[in-house]
Amino acid sequence: QLQLVESGGGLVQPGGSLTLSCAASGFTLDYYAIGWFRQAPGKEREGVSCISRSGGTTNYADSVKGRFTISRDNAKNTVYLQMSRLKSEDTAIYYCAAKRQVFSSLCGGLGDAGYDYWGQGTQVTVSS
Repeated sequence: QLQLVESGGGLVQPGGSLTLSCAASGFTLDYYAIGWFRQAPGKEREGVSCISRSGGTTNYADSVKGRFTISRDNAKNTVYLQMSRLKSEDTAIYYCAAKRQVFSSLCGGLGDAGYDYWGQGTQVTVSS
């Protein structure tokens, strides 16, 4: 069964840090660009970050630039999202998604169109 599984979410105080993981099973992430998305209650899903197959190209939403870092370890078939200086407005369910890419240097984009596989999400709550 092909699936993505997110982990690492939880409750953290404002200013704190969390690292999310996105692990693939049933397929290799080598051929996929990966995106992280989030959806807060009552809001539309938004793109947070994406990374190319090679890991050499990344992109971030303005709201998280300088605070979040995306990375990947293809040997572990896992992608990470390091989140620091968290704010209450970062509270959301975070999803990872995989988009098959021919070109290894292309990020999948921060729009959710074209992503082939989605995880079930992990809750991140930033609150004191």
